[in-house]
Amino acid sequence: MIVVRLKALGVVVVGLALFAGWGCSGRPSRVHPPSIDASAAGKAAMEQYDTNKDGKVAGEELLKAPSLRDAIARLDTNKDGGVSAEEVTAMIEKWQEMKIGLMSLSCRVNYKGRPLAGANVVFEPEKFLGENIKVCQGTTDQTGMVSLKIPGSDLPGVAPGLYLEKITSAQVKLSPAYNDQTVLGLEVSNLAKNIEQGIVFDVK
Repeated sequence: MIVVRLKALGVVVVGLALFAGWGCSGRPSRVHPPSIDASAAGKAAMEQYDTNKDGKVAGEELLKAPSLRDAIARLDTNKDGGVSAEEVTAMIEKWQEMKIGLMSLSCRVNYKGRPLAGANVVFEPEKFLGENIKVCQGTTDQTGMVSLKIPGSDLPGVAPGLYLEKITSAQVKLSPAYNDQTVLGLEVSNLAKNIEQGIVFDVK
């Protein structure tokens, strides 16, 4: 298994796989991708995170934009160290070209190296993506595993997008970095490096 370790956050991120729902016939049913206005989302990302109004999210601005920071290697196509509206738009258009509605996404939460049961995991889509990308969440079992899905949906899975991750637990006190002051961000798409392997959050 290939592992990408985010040392500063105490997080290990590894990946996910494609999902198709099952229809009444027993055959896979098509899940349509949620609609995103790619151009509007790119502009909204700058309004949200480009605080110095220089046309890109870079430097210290990226510290407050964890999902953009996670995807910087794929977003920053001109290699200037930042993310522009055009680059956000181009990434969304790539998701749309793949026509993927949901991706199955199971992950594990470890606390100080041991599975954390009963933790609530929330994937909150970036606001600039619009209202059609929904929050996904789930609760870890005794092995620390959680299968994420949209509340009220019968289908497990997460739509391709940029997400903020929030983890809370009634059993242990976690750092605010994992919830109210989240510094966890992730691109959910089959373009993301190592994303097909699974996700592990090592929290403390």
